[in-house]
Order: sequence, then C-alpha cells, then structure tokens
Amino acid sequence: MREEAKPPEFDPGRPLGSALKVLRAALLSPRRFYAGLPADGPVREPALFTLLVGAFSGLMGAAVSLGTGLAAGNLGAAEAGITLLQALLAALLSPAFVGVVAAVYLLAIRTFVGRVADFRGVYRISAYAFGAMALAWIPALGALAVTYSLMVLMGFGVRYVYRTSSLTALVTALSCFVPLGVALIWLRILAAGMVAP
Repeated sequence: MREEAKPPEFDPGRPLGSALKVLRAALLSPRRFYAGLPADGPVREPALFTLLVGAFSGLMGAAVSLGTGLAAGNLGAAEAGITLLQALLAALLSPAFVGVVAAVYLLAIRTFVGRVADFRGVYRISAYAFGAMALAWIPALGALAVTYSLMVLMGFGVRYVYRTSSLTALVTALSCFVPLGVALIWLRILAAGMVAP
C-alpha cells in the first residue's frame, strides 16, 4: 500500500493561513486528510487549532445572538454580558471539550478496534475534526456541523488513521455520537438557563 501524502497541519506561526488549509483539507477531503495524518504527531498545534476555531465560532455565534436580540428589541446589558461570557467560555474550553471527545473515542476504539490507539493520537484526530465547528455559529448549520464533526470526520479518522473497516469505524462513531450528542444537548439547555445546575 502506498504512503499517503502528509496533510496540512496547523502552524501557530501562520495561524490564519494554516487553519484555512487544514479546514479545507479536513472538511472537504477527509479521506485523504486522515489517511496521511500521523497519529503520533504533536498535540500542541491541534490544541491551538481548536482554540482558534472555538474563538471564531464563539465570536460569530455571539454576534448573531446579539444582532438577533438587538433586532428584536430585547437586548439588555445582562443578556449581552451573558452572551459574551458564553462565547468566551466556549473558546477557552474548546481544547478541553476536544479532550472529552478524544477520551470517549479512545474507549470506543479500544473496544471495537483494539489497543491500537493512545490519547495523543485520538486527540489529534478529534482536534482536526473540531474544525467543522467553524460553521456551528450559523443557525441552520449548527446541528449539521456537530454531526459532521462527531460522526463523519471522526469516522474517517478512525477508519483511515487506525486502518480499520468502514463498518467498524461506523460502529465506533455511532457508539460515541449518541452519548456525546446527548451531553451537548444537555449542556446547551443548561447554558440557556432552562435546567438548574
């Protein structure tokens, strides 16, 4: 089997240019991207990538929310402050969120694929799959971006980084998507203040 070309990775020295290259490669050509992604690479750059994506998505989501509230005439200082705080927390916690996703996927990979993975490798896969969250701020695309990230991109990551079958990758992705999806819905409700902490 021939060696796949190494995909672009995030470079903190060129944050915007390298992030756009990673997004284009991971989102539009996930098979090629993950087939060449080394699992044993650095974690710092993917973590910084998630921070950048989280900051962009949080900022854009806050802008949409503030704009909607302003247009509806029900935007007060308290609502604006809470919206901005949520955006800041979303950005700052994005590397930790990716860590949770990686931990859940690591457990599933070890269950369905075998002891082929470690946390570092799965974190790298998860961090670049998190790139889909750059579209999550768009109201009609939020749920689709989450699904594309957690199911499709992570499925490609498991399939091609760990050289497993498509069916095994699908089972692994489904077994992770359900609990992660439920947790995200619960967090969204909690953030909206509908559930007591």
